[in-house]
Amino acid sequence: MTIDLGTAIAAIGAGIAILGGAYGTGVAQAAIGSAGMGLIAEKPEQFGSALLLLVIPETLVIFGFVIAILILLGVGLI
Repeated sequence: MTIDLGTAIAAIGAGIAILGGAYGTGVAQAAIGSAGMGLIAEKPEQFGSALLLLVIPETLVIFGFVIAILILLGVGLI
Protein backbone atom coordinates (compact mmCIF):
# COMPACT_ATOMS: atom_id res chain seq x y z
CA MET A 1 0.00 0.00 0.00
CA THR A 2 1.46 3.33 -1.02
CA ILE A 3 0.45 6.59 0.57
CA ASP A 4 0.76 9.87 -1.29
CA LEU A 5 2.10 13.07 0.27
CA GLY A 6 -1.31 14.63 0.92
CA THR A 7 -2.53 11.59 2.82
CA ALA A 8 0.67 11.51 4.88
CA ILE A 9 0.30 15.17 5.79
CA ALA A 10 -3.33 14.56 6.77
CA ALA A 11 -2.27 11.67 9.02
CA ILE A 12 0.34 13.89 10.67
CA GLY A 13 -2.31 16.58 11.12
CA ALA A 14 -4.62 14.07 12.80
CA GLY A 15 -1.82 13.14 15.19
CA ILE A 16 -1.16 16.79 15.96
CA ALA A 17 -4.88 17.30 16.70
CA ILE A 18 -4.80 14.56 19.32
CA LEU A 19 -1.42 15.70 20.67
CA GLY A 20 -2.63 19.29 21.06
CA GLY A 21 -5.75 18.22 22.91
CA ALA A 22 -3.81 15.93 25.22
CA TYR A 23 -1.15 18.56 25.95
CA GLY A 24 -3.77 21.23 26.65
CA THR A 25 -5.61 18.88 28.97
CA GLY A 26 -2.43 18.08 30.87
CA VAL A 27 -1.56 21.73 31.39
CA ALA A 28 -5.09 22.58 32.51
CA GLN A 29 -5.39 19.62 34.86
CA ALA A 30 -2.04 20.39 36.46
CA ALA A 31 -3.21 23.84 37.48
CA ILE A 32 -6.76 22.81 38.41
CA GLY A 33 -5.61 19.72 40.29
CA SER A 34 -3.20 21.56 42.56
CA ALA A 35 -5.76 24.27 43.29
CA GLY A 36 -8.43 21.63 43.88
CA MET A 37 -6.27 19.76 46.39
CA GLY A 38 -5.73 23.01 48.29
CA LEU A 39 -9.49 23.60 48.30
CA ILE A 40 -10.23 20.08 49.54
CA ALA A 41 -7.63 20.42 52.30
CA GLU A 42 -9.42 23.49 53.62
CA LYS A 43 -13.03 22.54 52.79
CA PRO A 44 -13.53 18.79 52.33
CA GLU A 45 -17.22 19.30 51.50
CA GLN A 46 -16.17 20.96 48.21
CA PHE A 47 -14.79 17.68 46.81
CA GLY A 48 -17.60 17.33 44.24
CA SER A 49 -17.06 20.75 42.71
CA ALA A 50 -13.29 20.27 42.62
CA LEU A 51 -13.72 16.92 40.89
CA LEU A 52 -16.12 18.43 38.34
CA LEU A 53 -13.68 21.22 37.53
CA LEU A 54 -10.89 18.66 37.13
CA VAL A 55 -12.91 16.57 34.67
CA ILE A 56 -14.05 19.43 32.39
CA PRO A 57 -10.70 19.78 30.52
CA GLU A 58 -10.97 16.14 29.41
CA THR A 59 -13.32 17.38 26.69
CA LEU A 60 -10.26 18.84 24.92
CA VAL A 61 -8.97 15.33 24.24
CA ILE A 62 -12.39 14.27 22.97
CA PHE A 63 -12.52 17.27 20.63
CA GLY A 64 -9.02 16.48 19.34
CA PHE A 65 -10.01 12.86 18.77
CA VAL A 66 -13.14 13.87 16.84
CA ILE A 67 -11.15 16.27 14.67
CA ALA A 68 -8.58 13.55 13.98
CA ILE A 69 -11.34 11.13 12.96
CA LEU A 70 -12.85 13.76 10.64
CA ILE A 71 -9.46 14.40 9.04
CA LEU A 72 -8.82 10.71 8.50
CA LEU A 73 -12.32 10.18 7.11
CA GLY A 74 -11.79 13.10 4.73
CA VAL A 75 -8.72 11.52 3.12
CA GLY A 76 -10.11 8.00 3.15
CA LEU A 77 -7.81 6.39 5.70
CA ILE A 78 -10.73 5.13 7.76
